[in-house]
Amino acid sequence: MITAVYDTKPYDRERLLAEAPRDTLEWRFWDFRLTAETAQTAEGAQAVCVFVNDVVDRPCLQALRELGVKLVALRCTGYNNVDLDAAREAGITVTRVPVYSPYAVAEHAVALLLTLNRKTHRAFNRVREQNFSLAGLVGTDLHGKTAGIFGTGKIGRITAQILHGFGMRILAFDMYPATEWARQLGVRYVDAKTLARESDVISLHIPLTPETKHIIRGETLELMKPGVILVNVSRGRLIDTTALIDALKADKLGGVALDVYEEEEGVFFEDLSGEVLHDDELARLLSFPKVLVTAHQAFLTREALGDIARTTVANLEALAGGRPFVDGSVLTEGPSAVSHPEPSGSPAVH
Repeated sequence: MITAVYDTKPYDRERLLAEAPRDTLEWRFWDFRLTAETAQTAEGAQAVCVFVNDVVDRPCLQALRELGVKLVALRCTGYNNVDLDAAREAGITVTRVPVYSPYAVAEHAVALLLTLNRKTHRAFNRVREQNFSLAGLVGTDLHGKTAGIFGTGKIGRITAQILHGFGMRILAFDMYPATEWARQLGVRYVDAKTLARESDVISLHIPLTPETKHIIRGETLELMKPGVILVNVSRGRLIDTTALIDALKADKLGGVALDVYEEEEGVFFEDLSGEVLHDDELARLLSFPKVLVTAHQAFLTREALGDIARTTVANLEALAGGRPFVDGSVLTEGPSAVSHPEPSGSPAVH
């Protein structure tokens, strides 16, 4: 069975081939993204494998249907880039990876927080230039401060547990509170406005939906404490970038750490070091000394990549063998979409 894999990097190919060598599944790797314009490159494939910035919209799915593609396998958890209604109409099964290391993302969120707060990145650059001055590198203790966890799925809960270990007071907001976990850890669930007003650190761990788009906007930022540190390792469009820039220009925030960005498609995952950055808002964000940006790498650990590859390969082999798909991974059901217990790995993420 041929699978066309899009937006691939060396680490994707290495892990997928380790799980299913070419004599098990026939791979066709592409380094460009899947869109309606590139969909013809899936000719002859029964499945396509995509990532967060592939554009699997209605025109793309219609083209895939005409080519005979039966499965869109997402090698990620989020699926906001796929038109699920159009997939159902086309009779194409869509699967995702409901299971991969939540520790990878939670630990990266905390790494960003610590780096930004203690200005480790700036100190590293200084010392390499033999500048050993400490001026401008003053941070603050996290111990005794309040962390607001926006979303308490697997990743949010692990982030809260790490910050609790630092001696922080934990507030949380979620439409579906994990009350027993909160009781055991001493976490207090509050409404979103209270979390914004009382937190010294706010970390976002919610999926992107029409309801959560721009959940951090001008009004939200106005509620926040002066000097708050905002961390986002979830989805870029949770934050209104224009409002965020205005808050930074007004010196409202103590810092912003982003692993995702509202318009990251075509920028993140690419080497643009020899080119002009045409995204003016991203360029403006990068100009602020209180902003730290990484290029959507929170998932990038050996453990998480292994989990992603195992689930993806299991679903592709299920299609090839006419067997059930991984339990919890099916988003839309084509003619052969059935579930079976998920393979061993980390617990499902939010």
